[in-house]
Amino acid sequence: MQTQKYSVNQHQISTFLAFVKDGQIAIPEVQRPFVWDGSKVRDLMDSLYKGYPIGYVITWQNPNVRLKDGKLSEGKKILIDGQQRITALRAAVLGEYVVNKEYDKVRIKIAFNPKTESFEVQNPAILKDKLWIPDISEVINSGSIIQIVRKYLEMNPDIDPDLVERNISSLLAIQHKQIGTIDLAHDLDIDTVTEIFIRINSQGVVLSQADFAMSKIASNEKLNGPNLRKAIDYFCHLCVAPQFYEHIRDNDKQFASTDYFNAMKWLKDERDDLYDPSYNDMLRVAFTSEFQRGRMSDLVSLLSGRNFETREFEEEIAAKTFERMKQSTLKFMNETNFKRFVMIIRSAGFISPDLIRSQNALDFAYIIYLKLRDDNDISQAEISRLVSRWFVFSVLTGRYGNSPESRFDYDIKQIANRPFKEYLESVEKAELSDSFWNFGLTQRLDTSVASSPLFHVFQASMVKGQDKGFLSRDITVADIILYKGDIHHIFPKNYLKKNNKSRGEYNQIANYVLMQQEINIAIGAKSPDVYFNELKQQCEGGKLKYGGIEKIDELQKNLETHCIPLSIFELTVDGYDTFLEERRQLMANKIREYYYSL
Repeated sequence: MQTQKYSVNQHQISTFLAFVKDGQIAIPEVQRPFVWDGSKVRDLMDSLYKGYPIGYVITWQNPNVRLKDGKLSEGKKILIDGQQRITALRAAVLGEYVVNKEYDKVRIKIAFNPKTESFEVQNPAILKDKLWIPDISEVINSGSIIQIVRKYLEMNPDIDPDLVERNISSLLAIQHKQIGTIDLAHDLDIDTVTEIFIRINSQGVVLSQADFAMSKIASNEKLNGPNLRKAIDYFCHLCVAPQFYEHIRDNDKQFASTDYFNAMKWLKDERDDLYDPSYNDMLRVAFTSEFQRGRMSDLVSLLSGRNFETREFEEEIAAKTFERMKQSTLKFMNETNFKRFVMIIRSAGFISPDLIRSQNALDFAYIIYLKLRDDNDISQAEISRLVSRWFVFSVLTGRYGNSPESRFDYDIKQIANRPFKEYLESVEKAELSDSFWNFGLTQRLDTSVASSPLFHVFQASMVKGQDKGFLSRDITVADIILYKGDIHHIFPKNYLKKNNKSRGEYNQIANYVLMQQEINIAIGAKSPDVYFNELKQQCEGGKLKYGGIEKIDELQKNLETHCIPLSIFELTVDGYDTFLEERRQLMANKIREYYYSL
C-alpha cells in the first residue's frame, strides 16, 4: 500500500506570512524576481475580500540532516509554487518592498474604497481623493478598527457609518482568510515532485529541475546558499545587461564584498553575446564539470546532503557539495576561462548567436573545456581543437536534442574514465561513417528550415574559410552574418513561384546563399541561365551588373566555395530538382572537409 507523501493544510494568511517571516518557510527567489504588475496584486486582494479561492501553494520539506554529533537537524520548508502570490501578500498586506524585474526594490501600494468596496493600485488621483484609503497595509497593521473608521468618517461625513465600519471590518478580515498549502514530504524524489507540480499547476511557468536546485541552494543560509544563488543569478543577468553591475555594487553591498562579485566584475565591460548562459546552463555546467554527473536531480540530492549509499542525509555531504559548487561556479565565471572558451567557438566559425541553436551543445562544450583545462598535460592548442571538434560534432548529430540530461550523464561518465581524445575518436568512428557524410547528411539537408543547425554549420564552415559572399568580390560571409545580411535564393523565389513551385520546394536550404541585398535586387526573378550568362559577360569585359567580380576564374572560385554546380550556367526550372541534389552533396562535402580541419 502506497503511503501518502504529502499533507494538505489550511492556514490563516497572517499565520502563513509569519512562517515566512521567521524562516520556517523559505522563499528562495529562484531566479524569478516579482513579475506581477500592480493590477494583479489588486485583483488578488479583491478576490480575498470577496472570499474567492486563490489556489494552493506548494511547499517541499527539506530533509532532516544528520549532524556531526549524530543529532538530526530538521529542515525548513521551501516554497516551490506560489511565490508570486505570497510576495504579493507580503507587499500589499505587510507593506514590504519587493524586488521587480529590473532588480529594483519597490513598494506596491493597494488602495481601498470603503464606499464602493473596490481596490486600485495607488496613484496620484487616489491620493487626492478622500474616499480612498491609499494604502491598505497601514490599515491592516494598525490594529484599531475604531480609530480607522473614526478617521475615515471625519474626512467623509456624508457616508453611512455602518457601511464604512462593515466594509473596513471586511478589509481587516483579509489577513484571517485561509490559504491552502500542499506540503510535500522530504523523501519524494525530484521527478515525483515535478510530476505533482505539473498536475496541480497546469497554468503558469512550469518549474524545471534547475529551479528546484536553485531553491535548495537559496534556502540553506548556514552554508551561504543565498550568495551562491545570487552569484548564479547575477552573472547570468550581467551577461545580458552589463550596466547592472553598478546596481549590484550600490544596492547589494553585502554581496559586492564576496569573491563571487570580484570574479564577475569583468562583465561590466563585456559586450560579447555569443554565450549568454541562463541559470539552468550555469548550474548544469558547474555541476557536471565538477561532479561527473549529468542529472540535476543528483545535484538537488547532494545539496540536501544525500548519501547515495546509505540513503541518509548528512550535514557533511551538504557542506562539501556547497563548497565544491562554489569553486566550480567561480571557475565557470573566471574571465580567462569564459573568454577563451567563447574564442574557441568563435574561431570555429560560429561568430553570431544566430548560428547557435543548441544551448545544450554549447554547455557541454564548456564542460569539456573546463575539464581539459585541469589537465596540465594538454596544450591550449589541443584543447581548442578538441572542444571545437566536439561542439560541431554535437550540432551535426543533434546529440543533445532529445533527453539531454541522460546524454550529459552518459558522456561525462565516459570522459571521467578515459582520455577525452580517445572518447571523441570512438564516437566519431561510430557516428561519422562514410554513409553519414554521403547519405545521412545529404538527406537531412533536404529541408526548408532556414534555422536548421546543419545550415548553420555550413555557414560556419564558410566563415572559417574566410569565404566571400555569393557573387561578392570583397564582402565576406562573416560580414554578411555579423551585419545581419540576408539569405537569398539561387533560383529566385518569384521565378519558382511563377513556375508553380510550392513554398516547401523553393525554400530549400540547398537553394539558399548569403548574398548582398543589392545583388539580390538586381537579379530579381530571372532564371539562373539568364543571370549567370550575364555574369559571364560581365567577366569578359561587359558592364558590371551583379557585384564586383570581373574575372571568370574569380567567379568559378566563388561558385565553388558556395557549393554551386557549374551547370548553373545552363539551368532553368526544369533542372531545379537535380540542382538541389547536386548542391546538397557538395554542401555535405564542404561540411566534412571543414569538420576534419578543426
